[in-house]
Amino acid sequence: MSSANTVTADRMRDWANNLKGPVALHLRERLLPVEGQDAVVFPPTYAFDDKHGIPYQLDELSDGTKVAQLDSVGSQANRMEPLFRAASAGRSENQLAALVPQVTIVLDKERSVSILDAGHRLGDAICRASELHERVENAFADWKDRGDATAIAKLAPTSLVFGVWDSRGAQAKVPRIVQSVIRAWDVDALTRSAQYNPPVDYAALDVFSDEEKAKEEGNTKSPLAQQGFVHVPAVGTHGGIVVRGGIFRDVTINLVALRQLDGENGDILREYVLGLALVAATEPTDGYLRQGCLLTLDPDNPSVWNEVDRSGKRTPVDFGGDVVLSFAKGTAARFGVGESGSFAFRKERAKGDVAAAKKKAKSK
Repeated sequence: MSSANTVTADRMRDWANNLKGPVALHLRERLLPVEGQDAVVFPPTYAFDDKHGIPYQLDELSDGTKVAQLDSVGSQANRMEPLFRAASAGRSENQLAALVPQVTIVLDKERSVSILDAGHRLGDAICRASELHERVENAFADWKDRGDATAIAKLAPTSLVFGVWDSRGAQAKVPRIVQSVIRAWDVDALTRSAQYNPPVDYAALDVFSDEEKAKEEGNTKSPLAQQGFVHVPAVGTHGGIVVRGGIFRDVTINLVALRQLDGENGDILREYVLGLALVAATEPTDGYLRQGCLLTLDPDNPSVWNEVDRSGKRTPVDFGGDVVLSFAKGTAARFGVGESGSFAFRKERAKGDVAAAKKKAKSK
């Protein structure tokens, strides 16, 4: 790739602050199951879908082609956000942890939760039901009332990277800057069957009667079946998908949404958030999505980041060397990473939130 396409710190600063600059950065990665191109992969399961007869997220296009979601936008964000979490005991130090405050909610003497593991980030119930309550409210109020993202950036900057909705409070919304999703194209769903056989005849051992055995055997919902005491068949259950059109991961960095962030030092704030976004988006990801779905990059289809202009023009860009991490470290130092700390969970506040929610539901 030519030197003209090599990303520099100046170019990244321009992405963050030039209102006439490109609208997005985009990466499309082609992925493969570790078993090979024609292997069966398993999507996530959801509530039973009567239309498709299987618990997968399948969409049918007008030409009959089926598209399966292998990892949603929310799930991808929850996989990337812990990249910034401090290493646990016995693990090597994580240099990305220094880029963000390490904020922990302490449940008791033995248990705690990093807000980097909270599914709704700063808007999560666990943050509101803690000593952070007032700071959380004030941070969201700053954003909603004045468009100032500084307090959020000091407390939970990944909430700006992956988006957050204060659904339990003032309804403030911060759009995602990094969005990633994995889909499989032109798929067919399979089924599978299995049979569980207990190692011994428990009726013969007088654990229960032959009549009870005959009544509950084969019924997956029966108490004896659920405890593994009788034969249980599982016929026609979901068995994964076969993919013909390829598996693709699309990653988008929304530069328009980034430039909407402001504060007392707006330029530096936006550069700091962009640094975090670029780190999250370019850091190699773990392709183990779930049992039966371990994916790698396709070595025959190298992926390329593109800068996308307002006209739609796409220009390849090269994040060579450690340019992203160096930029992220520099912008974090200039902005000033917020203080890390531990904050107690407040059961009384959580109970109050539950009571308020019940009262609201009753009034509808």
